[in-house]
This record gives sequence, structure tokens and C-alpha cells, in this order.
Amino acid sequence: CLVLAALLELVRKRNGRELLDGLQVCWRNMADAFAGVVMLLVGAGVFAQGLIGLGFIANLLDLAQSFGTGGIVIMLVLVVITTLAAFTTGSGNAPFYAFVELIPHLATSLGVNPAYLVIPMLQASNLGRTISPVSGVVVACAGMGNLSPFEVVKRTSLPVAVGLLVVILATQIMVPA
Repeated sequence: CLVLAALLELVRKRNGRELLDGLQVCWRNMADAFAGVVMLLVGAGVFAQGLIGLGFIANLLDLAQSFGTGGIVIMLVLVVITTLAAFTTGSGNAPFYAFVELIPHLATSLGVNPAYLVIPMLQASNLGRTISPVSGVVVACAGMGNLSPFEVVKRTSLPVAVGLLVVILATQIMVPA
């Protein structure tokens, strides 16, 4: 798409130097945008590995197995962690991709379907972004409505909580553990 747009712009303006200057601005802004996401992914990945290294995941597995609850406790913990990470960072994808690497190990250890853990975690990351006052979409909507981002978050928190509950219940019903 970028090449096609550049070719069309070259035909329209007939000035190669101006085209290259515009492309440089485009590449620089893309790098700035991706740098933040990559740093979030790296930070969350380090956090996930730290949880493994500290034995948190092993203790969580032992706790879940001792209660005989199987994957539901792990699924709820992953939903909470992912939601909190999305709330804190304002990103929906970064928390999910950082913690999703834990799923194969957890699912194998518990003997549960990986989708049973992944689906609510994915939805929690996307819903968590909508209750983050630093999320781009919340800031943009707040700006358009001349509201504080905290007002927007206050109004979206109840629907998000209901959405998380629906996702958890639907996973229990529709996804075989």
C-alpha cells in the first residue's frame, strides 16, 4: 500500500524529492508508534518470565490443582493479569501477546484446552484497553466530547465488567476444558 501510494503521489506531484521527504516523515512516525508497542511487549515478556522464574506460575498451578478446580482458577488469574496490564498500558494487544506465551505450559500442566485459557485472556486485553485513561481511543473520545478521560472510563467500566463476565461464562459453556 505504501509503494502504491508513493507511486500515485509521484504521478500527482512529479517531484521525487518532495515524495522522499514525505516518506521519511511517514517512516519516522511509524517507528515512533512501533517503538512504544515493542517496548510494552518486551517489558511484559520480561514480567511473564519473571513470574515463571519466581515460581508464581508453579505455585498457581499447585493451588489450582489442590482445589481441584482445574483451569478455571488459572483462567481467572490470567483474565485479571491481562486486564490490569491493558488498563495500565492502554494497549490491548501488547498485554495479550506478552502473556500468551505462558498458555502452552499452563494448558499442558493442567491438561486443559489452550483455547479455554486464551479466549478470555484475549477478550480481557481488548476490554481492559477501554477502561484505561491512557488508551488512545479513550483520550480521543474524551477530547471529542470535551470530557476528562476519567469520565469516559467511569462510564465504560460497568459495560466492561459485564462483558468480562459474559466472556468468562460463554467460555465455560462453549469451550471444552
